[in-house]
Amino acid sequence: MSVTLGIIGFGEVGGIFGRGLRGKDGVDEVCAWDVKFGADAGDAARKAAADDGIEPVDGMAALCQRATLLISAVTASNTLAVAEEAARHVRPGTVFLDLNSASPGTKRNAAAALEAAGAHYVEAGVMTSVPPYGIRVPMLLGGQRAQNLSATLTGWGMDAKPVSDELGVASAIKMSRSIMIKGLEALVIESYATARHYGVEAHVLPTLQETFPQIDWEKQGAYFFSRVVKHGKRRAEEMREAAQTVREAGFEPFMAGATAGKQDWVAGLAREGLFEGIDAKSPWQEYADRLIKAAGK
Repeated sequence: MSVTLGIIGFGEVGGIFGRGLRGKDGVDEVCAWDVKFGADAGDAARKAAADDGIEPVDGMAALCQRATLLISAVTASNTLAVAEEAARHVRPGTVFLDLNSASPGTKRNAAAALEAAGAHYVEAGVMTSVPPYGIRVPMLLGGQRAQNLSATLTGWGMDAKPVSDELGVASAIKMSRSIMIKGLEALVIESYATARHYGVEAHVLPTLQETFPQIDWEKQGAYFFSRVVKHGKRRAEEMREAAQTVREAGFEPFMAGATAGKQDWVAGLAREGLFEGIDAKSPWQEYADRLIKAAGK
């Protein structure tokens, strides 16, 4: 399969996939479009893409005119809007791989728009954080073309498994998992910061270790804090889609909604600079102390 790859959204994930797939057998070229290409820092963003060997283009129309395989890697809240914009320009026969964390209903609506334009829509449920794995991040594919696309992607060294011809199955798996994983992040932040405030963390964490000995609660806590501080906004958007997934199942998303709120709250504090000077190697106590200080103001 010889393709021109078009990346929609050249952020962390889009950049990883663009750089990782450039030069693979059958990938003739990689181009990308991101809204930041047209922003105030557009020249710098375009240069960064070009320095990676990715050709920046002038808009969605230009990207769709060139690409035979489009990969959408935008924020969860933009999943449908981006698919609908692409549908206005996509060439018939183009394959559209949607990596975004969205509900089954959102994915089916995105598919309807693109398939009405003659494109082939494949949903992906990306099952864990991308950076540690790169293009080998485990993902589940769904849709009529999932089997065929899986063969191409695995040939490029990716871990892409088809799970169903039916759209929505892969995203249902992803979203159900996210409720647990992102919910655990939010619970750890709330539990640890509260324990730290009362000075009882030395009593609380050993009880967690006793109940769940396979988890290093000290190390895992630091990781959860750092990821939410860095990616809380994106995680909150994903959890709002997870909440929508729960609604589509007929339930009230009490937990998913609360998790989105917690992630958004931490992200807002991060944007205000509360965690400046703390990095991924810092212990969880440093993050908790900043939250306690902020709560006391």
